[in-house]
Amino acid sequence: MEIGVGFTPFETRSDVVVRVAQHADRCGLDFVGVAEGWTHDALIVLAEIALQTSRIGIGSGVINVLGRTPATIALGAAGLQRCSGGRFTLGVGAGSPPLAEGFHGMEWNQPITRMRETVVAVKALLDGQRLPEPVNGAAPLRLGSVPDVPVPLALAALSPSSIRLAGELADDWVPFLWARSRLGEGRALLATGEKHADSARPTRVCPAIPVALASTEEGARALAAWWLTTYATRMGPIYPRLLSERFEMGRAMEAVVEASTDGAPTLPTEADGLADEVTLMGTYDDAADRIAAWLGATADAVNLVLPPGRPEAELIEIVDIAAEVRRDAVDAPAETPPFS
Repeated sequence: MEIGVGFTPFETRSDVVVRVAQHADRCGLDFVGVAEGWTHDALIVLAEIALQTSRIGIGSGVINVLGRTPATIALGAAGLQRCSGGRFTLGVGAGSPPLAEGFHGMEWNQPITRMRETVVAVKALLDGQRLPEPVNGAAPLRLGSVPDVPVPLALAALSPSSIRLAGELADDWVPFLWARSRLGEGRALLATGEKHADSARPTRVCPAIPVALASTEEGARALAAWWLTTYATRMGPIYPRLLSERFEMGRAMEAVVEASTDGAPTLPTEADGLADEVTLMGTYDDAADRIAAWLGATADAVNLVLPPGRPEAELIEIVDIAAEVRRDAVDAPAETPPFS
């Protein structure tokens, strides 16, 4: 069992990110991920973390393939693998129309094709090969210094075609806001893609789960409402379409948005099932059971995405709780499954 923590682009305090990552390292958590959007360069923040931690895995969770060339991604990945001593995992995704077009100035066109081409090129460069398809007949170049330790690849994927791509090309599948009860569906799609992989190895299922833990049930519900409202109204059409159409939770999504239009985000009871499916909602006392539910749903690892802008002490408390859950699972007798 692996448990890690992650940060969204909404978390603008890079100093807090680094300190929480240091605490997670000391507490024995397995990894820390930093997402990239419009705030900080994730690879630079991860370099800060790498140089100020000793054992925890670090990863980009995730960077946008429309925001960098394969060569710049490979250069960053190789550098992070070097300065972290082999602890880096490269997480990539197709991003979203608002991010690609509104920030990077790139047309949102054939994102799956672009992701495949980018991943294939990055993997080739990190393996010491030449760029597969240089432009205008130029002489193909290779990376001047390849990592001593291979860089694992994690792919954020939500559509069936992109999940199959993760099964074919990635070491880890890292969906965000995915329904817990549908992890098995994701595994089936991964298995289809794995049939086309170069090596016979299963792709690990490592969901990134928005954390809505608080000292009170009311506080937890408010956090869950913030996550759902934000990703329904501010992050483009991908997440609303996933939750409303793919997972058939459209009425619950509408109820959350309607309940939050006149003030602070509010979670109506009609949306309880939605929040339970896609977030880690509960009081601190509920945390162990909530994490166990995700691991019991066939996740190989869980990435607890911390709520942005919350007091640092609150984030530290969540890290401590996650670390305690992990220790209890490791210390459980071999004949007794954790959380049974």
